[in-house]
Amino acid sequence: MNKEAYIAYLKSRKSSHKTNYYLESLKEIEEIKKEFTDRKPRLLLHVCCAVCASWPLEFLTDIFDVTVFFNNSNIWPESEHDRRLSELKRYIEETGSKIEVIETAYDNESYTKMLEPMKDDPEGFERCWFCYSVRMDEAYQYAVNNGYDFFTTVMSISRQKDSQKINEIGISLSKKYPTVRYFTSDFKKGGGQVRQKELVEEHHLYRQDYCGCVYSYESRHRDES
Repeated sequence: MNKEAYIAYLKSRKSSHKTNYYLESLKEIEEIKKEFTDRKPRLLLHVCCAVCASWPLEFLTDIFDVTVFFNNSNIWPESEHDRRLSELKRYIEETGSKIEVIETAYDNESYTKMLEPMKDDPEGFERCWFCYSVRMDEAYQYAVNNGYDFFTTVMSISRQKDSQKINEIGISLSKKYPTVRYFTSDFKKGGGQVRQKELVEEHHLYRQDYCGCVYSYESRHRDES
């Protein structure tokens, strides 16, 4: 790990020169409503778990025809991956929505090999950025190949994830895939985390205590005997 780069990154997170992606999303919604007067635009939503998806789904389905994309082979072990997917499906069913869930094949071995060179990175640094990018890129490609109007991810709702970095990745991918627009977001703002807590409690959702990969698990549980 490049310690100087990490220190510089931590300082940048305290900067006041940040884009408020929540306000940007509200502006974008107003433009979308003006543009799509005869139908809801189709949005592919990358989802990592039911907890993170709860409020974004409630927020987005008023504006978009949403499809959920679950491509999270980073999650270790497989039983944890399956539990998060099952909880997501249960939540969607309990809310009475008809949202389709697209699942990709589980391949944690490949993800772990990709992340291994960055295994010593602290949580939230370059290993995590790489993981976000790989999953968002795969989901974005699916959106392009299947004629969606927009793509976004729920990950900006997490306090542990840098919404500036997540949106930077999304905006960069929109240049790679110009036929599908990236919907900017910071779902934790505007009361998002309060509503998320309410939904999690209402539906008794399983709340995991680590992000997903084996390295995040080991970091979280390092001091356990």
